[in-house]
Amino acid sequence: MTSTPFSSSTSNPTLETVTLKPSYRIPLVLVLLAIPLGAVQIGLSLAIALFGLFLTLQTTTIRLTFTPTALEVYRSGKQIRQFPYREWQNWEIFWDKLPILFYFKEIKSIHFVPIIFDYSTLKSCLEERCPRSR
Repeated sequence: MTSTPFSSSTSNPTLETVTLKPSYRIPLVLVLLAIPLGAVQIGLSLAIALFGLFLTLQTTTIRLTFTPTALEVYRSGKQIRQFPYREWQNWEIFWDKLPILFYFKEIKSIHFVPIIFDYSTLKSCLEERCPRSR
Protein backbone atom coordinates (compact mmCIF):
# COMPACT_ATOMS: atom_id res chain seq x y z
CA MET A 1 0.00 0.00 0.00
CA THR A 2 1.28 3.48 -0.86
CA SER A 3 1.55 5.96 1.97
CA THR A 4 -0.38 9.19 1.82
CA PRO A 5 1.41 12.57 1.91
CA PHE A 6 -1.37 14.11 3.97
CA SER A 7 -1.16 14.69 7.70
CA SER A 8 -3.17 12.75 10.26
CA SER A 9 -5.83 15.47 10.52
CA THR A 10 -7.82 13.58 7.88
CA SER A 11 -9.49 11.54 10.62
CA ASN A 12 -10.45 14.50 12.82
CA PRO A 13 -14.01 13.79 14.06
CA THR A 14 -14.49 17.43 15.15
CA LEU A 15 -14.59 18.68 11.56
CA GLU A 16 -17.97 19.88 10.36
CA THR A 17 -19.72 18.33 7.39
CA VAL A 18 -19.72 20.87 4.55
CA THR A 19 -21.76 20.67 1.36
CA LEU A 20 -20.41 22.88 -1.41
CA LYS A 21 -22.77 25.38 -2.99
CA PRO A 22 -23.13 25.20 -6.77
CA SER A 23 -21.35 27.67 -9.03
CA TYR A 24 -22.72 28.21 -12.53
CA ARG A 25 -19.75 30.33 -13.63
CA ILE A 26 -18.08 27.81 -15.98
CA PRO A 27 -21.30 26.55 -17.62
CA LEU A 28 -22.50 30.11 -18.16
CA VAL A 29 -19.19 31.23 -19.68
CA LEU A 30 -19.22 28.26 -22.07
CA VAL A 31 -22.78 28.91 -23.23
CA LEU A 32 -22.09 32.65 -23.67
CA LEU A 33 -18.83 31.91 -25.51
CA ALA A 34 -20.69 29.63 -27.92
CA ILE A 35 -22.99 32.45 -29.08
CA PRO A 36 -20.44 34.67 -30.90
CA LEU A 37 -18.44 31.60 -31.93
CA GLY A 38 -21.52 30.46 -33.87
CA ALA A 39 -20.89 33.19 -36.44
CA VAL A 40 -17.44 31.75 -37.15
CA GLN A 41 -17.67 28.00 -36.60
CA ILE A 42 -21.16 26.56 -36.06
CA GLY A 43 -20.02 22.99 -35.27
CA LEU A 44 -17.57 24.06 -32.59
CA SER A 45 -20.12 26.52 -31.24
CA LEU A 46 -22.73 23.77 -30.88
CA ALA A 47 -20.22 21.45 -29.17
CA ILE A 48 -19.26 24.14 -26.65
CA ALA A 49 -22.90 25.10 -26.04
CA LEU A 50 -23.88 21.45 -25.47
CA PHE A 51 -20.97 20.98 -23.07
CA GLY A 52 -22.03 24.15 -21.22
CA LEU A 53 -25.61 22.85 -20.97
CA PHE A 54 -24.33 19.47 -19.75
CA LEU A 55 -22.29 21.22 -17.04
CA THR A 56 -25.37 23.27 -16.11
CA LEU A 57 -27.28 20.03 -15.55
CA GLN A 58 -24.39 18.60 -13.52
CA THR A 59 -24.17 21.80 -11.45
CA THR A 60 -27.88 21.54 -10.70
CA THR A 61 -27.88 17.87 -9.69
CA ILE A 62 -24.41 17.04 -8.27
CA ARG A 63 -23.29 18.00 -4.75
CA LEU A 64 -19.94 17.44 -3.08
CA THR A 65 -20.02 16.98 0.69
CA PHE A 66 -16.91 17.01 2.86
CA THR A 67 -17.47 14.86 5.96
CA PRO A 68 -14.87 14.39 8.72
CA THR A 69 -13.56 11.22 6.98
CA ALA A 70 -14.47 11.35 3.27
CA LEU A 71 -15.56 13.35 0.26
CA GLU A 72 -19.06 12.20 -0.69
CA VAL A 73 -20.72 12.77 -4.05
CA TYR A 74 -24.50 13.08 -4.29
CA ARG A 75 -26.74 13.19 -7.37
CA SER A 76 -30.23 14.54 -6.76
CA GLY A 77 -29.87 13.87 -3.04
CA LYS A 78 -28.69 10.25 -3.40
CA GLN A 79 -25.10 9.34 -2.51
CA ILE A 80 -23.33 7.85 -5.54
CA ARG A 81 -19.66 7.78 -4.44
CA GLN A 82 -17.47 8.15 -1.38
CA PHE A 83 -13.74 8.94 -1.37
CA PRO A 84 -12.09 8.40 2.06
CA TYR A 85 -9.31 10.94 2.67
CA ARG A 86 -6.98 8.20 3.96
CA GLU A 87 -6.77 6.89 0.37
CA TRP A 88 -5.88 10.27 -1.16
CA GLN A 89 -2.34 10.75 -2.39
CA ASN A 90 -2.54 14.17 -4.00
CA TRP A 91 -4.90 16.93 -5.06
CA GLU A 92 -4.58 20.03 -7.19
CA ILE A 93 -6.77 22.88 -8.40
CA PHE A 94 -5.92 24.10 -11.90
CA TRP A 95 -5.48 27.26 -12.32
CA ASP A 96 -5.58 29.17 -9.08
CA LYS A 97 -6.25 32.56 -10.71
CA LEU A 98 -9.03 31.12 -12.88
CA PRO A 99 -10.01 27.80 -11.28
CA ILE A 100 -11.65 25.46 -13.76
CA LEU A 101 -10.54 21.95 -12.80
CA PHE A 102 -10.09 20.01 -9.56
CA TYR A 103 -7.90 16.91 -9.64
CA PHE A 104 -7.34 14.34 -6.93
CA LYS A 105 -5.51 11.05 -6.90
CA GLU A 106 -6.38 8.09 -4.76
CA ILE A 107 -4.34 4.95 -4.25
CA LYS A 108 -6.11 3.17 -7.13
CA SER A 109 -7.52 5.93 -9.34
CA ILE A 110 -7.44 9.58 -10.40
CA HIS A 111 -10.35 11.97 -10.76
CA PHE A 112 -10.88 15.23 -12.65
CA VAL A 113 -13.84 17.39 -11.64
CA PRO A 114 -14.83 20.72 -13.22
CA ILE A 115 -15.13 23.54 -10.70
CA ILE A 116 -18.93 23.74 -10.67
CA PHE A 117 -18.92 24.38 -6.92
CA ASP A 118 -17.95 27.27 -4.69
CA TYR A 119 -14.19 27.50 -5.23
CA SER A 120 -13.17 29.15 -1.96
CA THR A 121 -15.08 26.61 0.15
CA LEU A 122 -13.68 23.74 -1.94
CA LYS A 123 -10.13 24.96 -1.42
CA SER A 124 -10.53 25.57 2.32
CA CYS A 125 -12.10 22.12 2.84
CA LEU A 126 -9.27 20.47 0.92
CA GLU A 127 -6.60 22.34 2.89
CA GLU A 128 -8.32 21.52 6.18
CA ARG A 129 -9.01 17.83 5.51
CA CYS A 130 -6.08 16.89 3.26
CA PRO A 131 -3.28 19.35 4.01
CA ARG A 132 -0.26 18.90 1.81
CA SER A 133 3.09 17.85 3.26
CA ARG A 134 5.65 20.58 3.31
